[in-house]
Amino acid sequence: MGKAPARERDRVLTVPNALSIVRLVLLPVFLYVLLVAHADAWAVGILMFTGASDWADGKIARLANQSSRLGELLDPLVDRIYMVTIPIAFGLAGFVPWWVVAVLIGRDVLLAFTLPALRSRGLTALPVTYIGKAATFCLMSGFPLILLGQFDGAWSRVVLAIGWGFLGWGLAAYLWSFALYVIQFATVLRQMPKVHAGGGGG
Repeated sequence: MGKAPARERDRVLTVPNALSIVRLVLLPVFLYVLLVAHADAWAVGILMFTGASDWADGKIARLANQSSRLGELLDPLVDRIYMVTIPIAFGLAGFVPWWVVAVLIGRDVLLAFTLPALRSRGLTALPVTYIGKAATFCLMSGFPLILLGQFDGAWSRVVLAIGWGFLGWGLAAYLWSFALYVIQFATVLRQMPKVHAGGGGG
């Protein structure tokens, strides 16, 4: 009985993992329809689907006992790839200024520099905060609305304003979560000793 949870945690074929893979596969499709084909309607649809599937991913993992070690690594990895790629694509398309792109990517680059120190203490990453999740939600809601705001019509200007509202809140929450991660990182460095190579066998 005691080994069943461990086997479940080692699963690969789960619905959340499948959704994460689909999101990853759709990313180059999104880049093509946005930057090459200029099919903005398709690009909006892909962004909305990936945002909804990201939300469903977590819900299914928690409520349907579909969590796994792979999912805990894959889902945030795909989120990070999206949060780097989409701002760059929007910058190239001229939908957002490059300072927005720099803030979003610079935050993740700075966090990446903390990984070697975390691994030296036996950690793969810092725990995700609710502020960080809220930031991702706002950004992933704002981007498709900003894209919708590029269409003709009075309605698009309203949607564009709402999209920039989400993006503004997302940027603020993204920087707030960065400050919390820095505090967590400093606490780890202060309280956790380094793990010596070859010394953790057990």
